[in-house]
Amino acid sequence: MIPVFESWGMTPEWAWFVSTIAGILLIALPLMLAVAMVIYADRKIWAAMALRRGPNVVGPFGLLQSFADGLKVFLQETIIPSASNKGLFLIAPIVTFTVALMAWAVIPFNSGAVLADINVGLLYILAISSLGVYGVVVSGWASNSKYPFFSAMRAAAQMISYEVSIGFILICVVLWAGSFNMNAIIEAQRGHGLGIVNGFVFNLLLFPMWVMFLISSLAETARAPFDLTEAESELVAGYQTEYSSMSFALFWLGEYANVLLMCALNAILFFGGWLPPLDWAPLYWIPGWIWFFAKILFFFFVFSWVKATVPRYRYDQLLMRLGWKVFLPLSLVFVVLISGWLMATRYDPIGRREVVYGKITLCQHEFDQRLSVDLRLPQCPERETAR
Repeated sequence: MIPVFESWGMTPEWAWFVSTIAGILLIALPLMLAVAMVIYADRKIWAAMALRRGPNVVGPFGLLQSFADGLKVFLQETIIPSASNKGLFLIAPIVTFTVALMAWAVIPFNSGAVLADINVGLLYILAISSLGVYGVVVSGWASNSKYPFFSAMRAAAQMISYEVSIGFILICVVLWAGSFNMNAIIEAQRGHGLGIVNGFVFNLLLFPMWVMFLISSLAETARAPFDLTEAESELVAGYQTEYSSMSFALFWLGEYANVLLMCALNAILFFGGWLPPLDWAPLYWIPGWIWFFAKILFFFFVFSWVKATVPRYRYDQLLMRLGWKVFLPLSLVFVVLISGWLMATRYDPIGRREVVYGKITLCQHEFDQRLSVDLRLPQCPERETAR
């Protein structure tokens, strides 16, 4: 995109700035439209599970219901409780919404279709997703009300409980793919399952990691049965109790943007991202972004299905016992198993060398050159290949 703006007579600095702003808008605006539509889809799925019709009045088949709700909250007055900390009360939803959008900067929608193709993309997402809880905690404290405060404390405990296991799960994926780069992780899944299936989910060692990641994704986004922060029967509306108008809408948009982000991560880390399900030439005729969006919609349906059918568990049952006593030990064990498997089979997942029974099949000098470039070390002299 930068060469296009440079051809219009812009300086390289202005071309980079304008292209960055354009890239942000190309992600943010469609994402907001997608959030509006998935809210409608969410309500329709819940209605179908309960044998009801769901939204069906505003527009054909109720398709404009989300836009009508958005217009309603936009026209409402923002009511600030008199006993609240007004500055933090208004900043909290902005923080939640902004952090939810920032994580999408490194999500690849197709080969090369990514705003920031950085080598630590997965680490960036893990760091940014950790910041989302700050908006929730600040909103609960700034409201100066007991129900939002209890909800904020639950959100903090829930985030810490499951982010630890998510970190170890991501380590397993990185070990197998050999990179933190999102596109590199997707490419590592090409033909991975039996040589014909694109996805880590068909790996016997990584399949349990996907199951734990899917459940942890529900916990990270506070979806049922992990909606302990918004338990209506206990905390009214949780940390959103005192919010109205656009402040409430920003929390709502941020929540669904995070849900879509977790759906995208499930697709990228375990189901090949923008790759087709099978490594079969005719399937590559379909653009990669279509496969990617189809996988996101599939996982969103799973999220809605779980929310509509699974009841909420007690705080101690699901949050503490499952997170600390099940997922954390299991993820640690699988980090050791996957590391041991990769070492035992003498396979370097980065693709630099492959050693089988002591025989180096890749030129050692080439490996030394690549290693010296990555680590900024002096190049090693060429050695003879072991026989």
